[in-house]
Amino acid sequence: MACRVTLAAVVLLCAAAGAALGAKRTRIPDDLRDVIDDEEDDDWRHWGAPSSRGPGRGDGPPPDLSRMDPAALQDELIRGQTGPSFGFVKLRPGARRSREDMARIATRWSNVVRTGSVEAKFVAVDFGTLMFTMERGRDILELKDFILSQAEAYEFKIGDKIFRSHGDPPLDQVLEKLQKKKKKNKSEDEL
Repeated sequence: MACRVTLAAVVLLCAAAGAALGAKRTRIPDDLRDVIDDEEDDDWRHWGAPSSRGPGRGDGPPPDLSRMDPAALQDELIRGQTGPSFGFVKLRPGARRSREDMARIATRWSNVVRTGSVEAKFVAVDFGTLMFTMERGRDILELKDFILSQAEAYEFKIGDKIFRSHGDPPLDQVLEKLQKKKKKNKSEDEL
């Protein structure tokens, strides 16, 4: 039985090799002066050119920072951040997490953002908070979008600025509701 399987494998290998050797080969000449290459895309045409300051920011004059309110000024500073950055992510309250759970979330997020060419490292601070560090702060807005799309994340904080998913109340209100619920359940248990 083993002999038949081996024989069949050899026959198939010979057939594949024969087809590959018998295939007509295309010869590519050394002289390529008459070849017209018009398949360049826009990215290739603009390669090496200085990048714009972001979507819709073009080559216009920089914004007048003296006339901005503090919130708009902080948004502008976050958008223009190019050096190292760090911040914190508060996870959704109410779920019990172990050290292993926190390490798993931090490792998974670090690996996923790396696939999107964002170099961020997450470290567990406590059972509900992760700290992130980044070498390239210009990726901060992309990181914010990623974090807020994660089911475990509740708040994203960088500097004094706090970001939450649309419609989520402030974390203090959520924690207050959870405390009231605990007290209510505890008082019902005592009765």
